[in-house]
Amino acid sequence: MIIKGRVHKLGDDINTDDIISAKHLVYTDAEQLGKYCLESIRPDFVNKVKPGDIIVAGKNFGCGSSREHAPLAIKGCGIKAVIAKSFAAIFFRNAINIGLPFLESGDADKINDGDTLEIDLSRGVIKNLTTHQTYQTEVFPEFLQEIVEQGGLINSVKAKSK
Repeated sequence: MIIKGRVHKLGDDINTDDIISAKHLVYTDAEQLGKYCLESIRPDFVNKVKPGDIIVAGKNFGCGSSREHAPLAIKGCGIKAVIAKSFAAIFFRNAINIGLPFLESGDADKINDGDTLEIDLSRGVIKNLTTHQTYQTEVFPEFLQEIVEQGGLINSVKAKSK
């Protein structure tokens, strides 16, 4: 599976409250949540995102509460993948459940806002098409690739039970 998109660079310790403010937790629809993604730290974020874009962040992305709305908001605004130096464990699990690919990379700080990346999940390769650099990350396991391709865990289970 190949993902290609423009980078939106964030820093360390982006918590679930930063991703989606508590006042918007009345929504459960990804597209509705996506309208408010990162509004507390980047009010213009959703106006700059184009479908297929990628978030690149520092360490401990998705820390804070176990808010399932956070990865939904990210996916709902059009982001196709998140790359970070590290992820909070609960965000990691919630992202899998909705089929949002995430990659840990120590090279995240070498990627700049506005760069264009091409990610090959099956090979664990991140190509920076702007700087012509290539970074290796863990290969996205086949079962996780299937979950992403099906649009989330529930869809994947339904597809297997047919």
